[in-house]
Amino acid sequence: MSNSQDSLQTSKGVSVVSEDVCQEIMGRSDAFTAVENVFAAMAKNTAYNFDVIREAIGHEDALYGFKSGFDRDGMVLGLKSGGYWPGNMAKGLTNHQSTVILFDPDTGKLKSLVGGNYLTAVRTAASSAVSIAHLARKDSKVLGMIGAGHQSTFQLRAAVEQRDFEKVVCWNFHPEQIPNLAAVAEELGLPFESVTREELCAQADVIITITSAFEALIEKDWIKPGTHIACMGTDTKGKQEVDAQLLTVAKVFTDELAQSITIGEAQHAISRKLIQQAEIVPIGEVINGTKPGRTSDTEITLFDGTGVGLQDLAVASVAADLAEEKGLATYFQL
Repeated sequence: MSNSQDSLQTSKGVSVVSEDVCQEIMGRSDAFTAVENVFAAMAKNTAYNFDVIREAIGHEDALYGFKSGFDRDGMVLGLKSGGYWPGNMAKGLTNHQSTVILFDPDTGKLKSLVGGNYLTAVRTAASSAVSIAHLARKDSKVLGMIGAGHQSTFQLRAAVEQRDFEKVVCWNFHPEQIPNLAAVAEELGLPFESVTREELCAQADVIITITSAFEALIEKDWIKPGTHIACMGTDTKGKQEVDAQLLTVAKVFTDELAQSITIGEAQHAISRKLIQQAEIVPIGEVINGTKPGRTSDTEITLFDGTGVGLQDLAVASVAADLAEEKGLATYFQL
């Protein structure tokens, strides 16, 4: 945001950007760029996340917490507060509920309140899309989806913009949800097939896991050479989507190393001493060109997308700027 825009927004008060406005103005391209830029800044140590707080609250089986950080390059400071309420779908609500709170880095004053539900799905999809763009084989043709819940449709739409996929194969623990994802594939003009997990791994060149599983859904021996896997569901201690042994044969990348080894997919391989922390590469290093990504068409690559607060702040900041520019934000004085 320019200084003049910043001054205008400050004079109007604290901006509020609703969920509806976020959906209207925040597209996949803007989200991709915001997430890619913040990963690059993290790798340069010009942006950093603070410690995550994420706890079971003992009510409605909900997980609740805070993710926060500061991006010096983008001059974005704030936090996302929210969590996961597994019973919300039955109430007609999104399971993931969150709000992003932005502050002025120069003064600490409250700057914006931004709806975080849609943005969480968009930024998570942008994260896996960034990994596909930088790590998947250029000739990848079959996309495999493990998971068919709310966020899977965002993942699918973002992924197909990165490679010329010719087919989508899917497995979900609850088969009744699969038609929702199949409808999106049909809309995108892609053949769609519901398959077993083992068959999915046999066909797919790129696999996205987007579940809330606490056990391995993919075995190491099922993965064929050259596959890229984006593990996007593991963001809490104890969660797991793939066989820990898979990380011993894959080149492992992540959004943030500290989260990867404690609450991400790598936590299990690290705790069992199957791999070393030094073997995991922040994807920002690949984006910046300081470390290589995929080095052969037979290499298996795995992205451990834990979901960092800076992703939320980056997309929320863009949404707040766009809402200001388009006259779609509302304001209040604190």
